[in-house]
Amino acid sequence: MSLPPEKASELKQIIHQQLLKMDVHGRIREVLAETIREELAPEHQQLSTEDLIKALRQRGIIDDVMKELKFVTVLGGKAFLEHLQEPEPLPGQISSTFTLCLHFRNQRFRSKPVPCACEPDFHDGFLLEVHKDSLGDGSKMVDATTMLSICDPVHMVLIKTDTFGETTLVASYFLEWRSVLAAENGVTNIAVELLGVGTESNVSVGVLNIRLEMYPQLNKTLSSEITTTQDENGVNRPVCSFVRPLRAGRLLDTPRQAARFVSVLGYERAPVIGGGGGKQEQWCTLLAFLCRNKGDCEDHSNLLCSLLLGFGLEAFVCVGTKAKGVPHTWVMTCGTDGTVTFWESLTGHRYIHRPINPDDPPIVEQPKPLYPYRTIGCVFNHQNFFGNCQPSDAVDVCVFDLHDESKWKPMSGEAIKSVCPPGATSSVPPFPPLCASAIDAAVTSNEIELQLRILVSEHRKDLGLSTVWDDQLSYVLSPALAAYELERTTGVSAGNEEFQDAIRRAVPDGHTFKGFPIHFVHRNARRAFATCLRSPFCEEIICCRGDQVRLAVRVRVFTYPESACAVWIMFACKYRSVL
Repeated sequence: MSLPPEKASELKQIIHQQLLKMDVHGRIREVLAETIREELAPEHQQLSTEDLIKALRQRGIIDDVMKELKFVTVLGGKAFLEHLQEPEPLPGQISSTFTLCLHFRNQRFRSKPVPCACEPDFHDGFLLEVHKDSLGDGSKMVDATTMLSICDPVHMVLIKTDTFGETTLVASYFLEWRSVLAAENGVTNIAVELLGVGTESNVSVGVLNIRLEMYPQLNKTLSSEITTTQDENGVNRPVCSFVRPLRAGRLLDTPRQAARFVSVLGYERAPVIGGGGGKQEQWCTLLAFLCRNKGDCEDHSNLLCSLLLGFGLEAFVCVGTKAKGVPHTWVMTCGTDGTVTFWESLTGHRYIHRPINPDDPPIVEQPKPLYPYRTIGCVFNHQNFFGNCQPSDAVDVCVFDLHDESKWKPMSGEAIKSVCPPGATSSVPPFPPLCASAIDAAVTSNEIELQLRILVSEHRKDLGLSTVWDDQLSYVLSPALAAYELERTTGVSAGNEEFQDAIRRAVPDGHTFKGFPIHFVHRNARRAFATCLRSPFCEEIICCRGDQVRLAVRVRVFTYPESACAVWIMFACKYRSVL
């Protein structure tokens, strides 16, 4: 929907009047004369467009004009069911009408009256100016970054006027307009459901279709800065509101243990909401993510960042891509010594970032990135949002000096606080505490192990093979499983010498030992067994044929908060080698 011709003409006239009021034309002429006089040699008294624009920008004239940020709403209505049977008025006939009144800060507007109908023909445009309201700046327009901090809604009131001129309040609605700041091309369409008033405040009156447009359009950097995403309820929330310092009490002892906990929560791609160019992914609130025990990479990254913040680290969620341009999020921590560490929330892996200097000569050896990340667009936490404005968004050449505004464009702290106010619970749900695991690790380990023994015996029986279990060999496998989990958590490998020595003692001379460890984040024995059989090496162990074949299986369940768990399984066999 575009502005009606008469409204477009009115808008042009307002802009023209504003330019005259600011004497922009006169100021441009002054700059032109001054630039020619001061900056150009007498023999080169010609000024290019680029020279003029540069001069205007240096003197702040362009900024003065471009700060005239406004947005326009154009309305239409439907589903006013009370007027479903309303006959269309004849020409000249007096009928009941709807009038829409708007108030935004110090401005008021009123639409043309339209006949009451199931689909009232609202097609009015309203020009709303966004002024600063700090002392002394009441007549100035805000700059783009500060617009997000303006939390004043647009108050809309719908009035019905009957044929006798009596007015009735039909509906009152407060419109949150800031979604247009993140909209592509500065335009967004929303449907607003109006509810009745008084005793009918829970009854739908009708729907207004509203188009919000920003003039001039915000630049791409600002749009990406203030991007919101939808939660599981379809509510648009600023991304910064999904992160908050979270202390795990006695449930987690170290940041690396926190990373391990997050990695054992299940991974599931989030559904995509909407269609066409307006598609966006759904992010879960923390409670929904924890209760489901699974979520997308954004949910994992938000939780890990919150936990690392709770441990006192300077942590940020990174938004970018990995191989083949697949969108991805991960976590970054910045050390006091300048060390930048990437944390992959889906695996718990950590990577030290050493940037490549593209200006170095070819002879200089450059570090080879081990991380899977390709590009990065922005980083954020509960207090900060930085947009990447470096020449290249490739992660391996990015410098993560967040205080350098030539590399990272910050959102104002005022804007962050306006959308993520400390202690506010009305728009941002409070973070729940983590719950201790309800799983008994020893009991669950024994149950899964017993089920796997039955499954292996039945599988071998189908193949015409008998099964003899070696309990001692099964027990000896335990230290290896504990070492595997320790390495996943801390990155430190320990106990391998003792394990190898125990295996040598458990396997007689002339016998061969084979083992196959595997890791799961679920406790379904049949599902795990089916996965193991898909590995040729594991199938070779389970279906082992030979002389004096003995089988072993050991299961170790490691529990984490929220009943998350890491399940390690090792199948093994020993048999007499026959040459």
